[in-house]
Amino acid sequence: MSLTDAPRIVTARAGFDDSHSIDRFLATGGFDGLRKALTLSPTQVCEQVDTASLLGRGGAGFPAGRKWSMLRKADVSYLVINGDESEPATFKDHLLVEKEPHQLIEGVVIAAYALQVSQAFIFLRGEFALGLERVQTAVNDAYAAGALGQNIFGSGFSLDIVVHPGAGAYICGEETSLLESLEGKRGFPRIKPPFFPAAIGLYGEPTVVNNVETVSNLPWIVLNGGEAFAALGEGRSTGTRLFALSGHVRNPAVYELEMVKHTFRDLIFAPTLGGGIPSGTGVKAIIPGGVSAPWFYEEHLDLPLGQDEVAEAGSMLGSGSIVVMDETTCMVKAAWRITRFFSRESCGQCTPCREGSGWLERILFRLENGQGRREDLDLLLDLCDNIAPGLTWPPQQTTICVLGPSIPSSIHSSISRFRDEFLAHITQGRCPHA
Repeated sequence: MSLTDAPRIVTARAGFDDSHSIDRFLATGGFDGLRKALTLSPTQVCEQVDTASLLGRGGAGFPAGRKWSMLRKADVSYLVINGDESEPATFKDHLLVEKEPHQLIEGVVIAAYALQVSQAFIFLRGEFALGLERVQTAVNDAYAAGALGQNIFGSGFSLDIVVHPGAGAYICGEETSLLESLEGKRGFPRIKPPFFPAAIGLYGEPTVVNNVETVSNLPWIVLNGGEAFAALGEGRSTGTRLFALSGHVRNPAVYELEMVKHTFRDLIFAPTLGGGIPSGTGVKAIIPGGVSAPWFYEEHLDLPLGQDEVAEAGSMLGSGSIVVMDETTCMVKAAWRITRFFSRESCGQCTPCREGSGWLERILFRLENGQGRREDLDLLLDLCDNIAPGLTWPPQQTTICVLGPSIPSSIHSSISRFRDEFLAHITQGRCPHA
C-alpha cells in the first residue's frame, strides 16, 4: 500500500501541543486566508469554493458552493455552523474544535463574507466542554485581533459570532432541528419543503448551515485557490477528508487523507494509520460512514474512500466515522446497541421512528439474551421495511428527517450477512461469542 503526500489542510497545526492558542495560529499563517478573501469580491470567493468542488463534510455530501448559491436574497440572513457531532464513534469535528478552533473561526468569517451575512452562530454539542471553551476563547481572540466585529481588518465588512452549546440531543445534528433548538424550541425537524433553510431558516430568515470541517477548509482554499483543492482526490470527491477510525484497530484516531487515492484497507492496515487488527483475526464487518450507514465487509476493503465510489457500493461515507469489527464481534449485539441508540435519540415526532425503533430494540434485546424465536428475524425485517420501504439505500422516506429510515441499516446488514449468528442465539439460548 502507498500513501499520497497530499498536504494536511485542516489538521496542519494539530501536531503542536499549543495548536489551539492564538500565538501558534498567528505564527503559522493564521488569518492569511481571511486577509486574502477580503481583497476579493464575495462573488470571487464563492467562485473559488465552486471551483474547489468542496462537498459538505457533515454527512449528506452536498456541494458547499451550490448550497451557498441557494441562499434567498433578503435584508437579513444567517450563517449557522453545525458542530453537534453526536453519532456514536464520530469524533472528527471534536478534534477540530479542540485543536484548531482559530482555523474554524477564520473559515466562518470567510464564509460569512462570501455570503454577506453579518451574524453567525456556532452550534456545538454541549458535552464538548473543552471544545466549547476553546472555541469561545478563539472567538474572543478574533475580536481582539480585529478579525471579528466591526470593520474587519479595515475592509468595511462586519460580523458577530455567537457560540451556542446544545443540550445533548442527537437529533439536533439534523439542520432544521438544530435551527429549532437555536430558536429555543424543542429539537423537532421541520418539514421540507417549505422549510429549506436557504429559503426559510433561522427566525424565518434565509440561512446557510455548514459543518465544522467544511468551513475549516476555506482558509486553505482561498490561499491556494480552488483549482489546487480540486486537484486533490478524484471526480466529485476532491481535497482531503477527516476519517474517525475506531473499533478493532491498533491505532484508533482521526486521520486526514486525500479522497479516493486511499482505500479502506490503507486506512485500517497501514502501519502509519490504523496499524491492523490487534487480535490478528480478519475483518468481519466495517461501518463506513457512521452507524446509520449500511455495513461493508472484507470484500470491500479495496474500495476507494470516495463519495461516489462508496455510494455505488451501497453505503455512504456519511459522517466520516469508520468502525472496524473483527471476527470476535457479536453481530446481534452490535445491531442491538446501534438500534438502542436510535430508539433513545428519536425525537418522537414521527410514528414510524418513535414506535418502530422501540419495537426493533426490544426484539433485538430478546434475541441477544437468548429469548428469541425464529420468526423474530422475519418480524425484524418486516418492521424495517415499514420504516424504510424496500430496504434500499438511500432509504425511502416515511418520516420528516432521515433518522427513522436510517435505523434499519444495521439490522438489515447484520441479518443479511450473519443470519446463522442470529439463529445460533435462538437455538443455543445465548450468544456464541460470550
